[in-house]
Amino acid sequence: MLTSIAIIFLLGIILGKTCENLKLPPLIGMILSGIILGPYALNLLDATILNISSELRQMALIIILTRAGLSLNINDLKKVGRPAILMCFVPACFEILGMIIFAPKLLNISILDAALIGTVVAAVSPAVIVPKMLNLMENGYGCKKSIPQLILAGASVDDIFVIVIFTIILGTYQGKVFSKFSLFQIPISIVTGVILGIGVGAVLVFIFKKCHIRDSLKVVIILSVSFLLIALENYIKSKIPFSGLLAVMSVGISLQTFRKEVGKRLSVKYSKLWVAAEILLFVLVGATVDIKYALEAGLSVVIVILLVLIFRVVGVYCCLIKTNLSNKEKLFCAVAYIPKATVQAAIGAIPMSLGIPCGKTVLTVAVMAILITAPLGAIGIDFTYKRLLDR
Repeated sequence: MLTSIAIIFLLGIILGKTCENLKLPPLIGMILSGIILGPYALNLLDATILNISSELRQMALIIILTRAGLSLNINDLKKVGRPAILMCFVPACFEILGMIIFAPKLLNISILDAALIGTVVAAVSPAVIVPKMLNLMENGYGCKKSIPQLILAGASVDDIFVIVIFTIILGTYQGKVFSKFSLFQIPISIVTGVILGIGVGAVLVFIFKKCHIRDSLKVVIILSVSFLLIALENYIKSKIPFSGLLAVMSVGISLQTFRKEVGKRLSVKYSKLWVAAEILLFVLVGATVDIKYALEAGLSVVIVILLVLIFRVVGVYCCLIKTNLSNKEKLFCAVAYIPKATVQAAIGAIPMSLGIPCGKTVLTVAVMAILITAPLGAIGIDFTYKRLLDR
């Protein structure tokens, strides 16, 4: 296992830096490292690390979402208002609709199969978007109109919405009767996640105020509490809808709202943690990519993915109607909402593991969506933000 960890970091750094020198986002090199090392190529990773791959990816996601919370300003979120709410679900709905329209004809599947594939593909990747938006916030791009904050907020909730819809459609394959109340899981999970996260953050602020604790130890405490919030989601989700990841981000928001100076110092600490966590996250995402399915995909899958991306772009533009954003800024928001990776890697294989007939097609499209949109979105953000956003 130690050998695997060493190889993950070393190859991830080498290919990440190579891509950076080629003016490409480093995450492309990291994902490529995972594909090369993974079980579907050279198979150099120990089975023990692959067995806990999803937990390790979740840890990395917790780090970057906490860092996002520590950097988000409540007043900026209030200023964004309506578009931030619409960005949480409208682009995903447009993309699912596009999949329902095109996939049955191009992939020769049923409308229900297309809807299932749509829910897998429609989720945007916070793992790609969050660090990019934090970088813009740190450098002052688009902050006057709170554009990075808008994208951050939308991307953080978008996943919850899509996963709930995915669960509902998956249930119809397993003979479960559709319940309108299932849709209420989405707002309930958002509200419970935010309330508990802010509450936990307030408690941590009180403890840090009363007790002298080094910042490094504060990071350890916050990380431990964040892991417990994720565990709580798994424990109570059958009884009470709850978003652990949203709670984690809310803890960060609460800390930087009530203790701004402490929040800034902790954000620096989390930035350093992210250096290692980023490599681990994207290399392990790459390791989930079965290149065989990508090679079998054919041109029709690529066409479908590109067509539904057009629907997503239209959905983003609809969210930004009657805002003070210029056409350039709206274009940037559309580009920033392209990347997919984390959710597709997490749920892409579930239908096939349950024996659903279209399972292999779902996994193939999920794999291709990662390979096409993660680099496309990351490159798009890096190459356009200076041209499209004001500093």
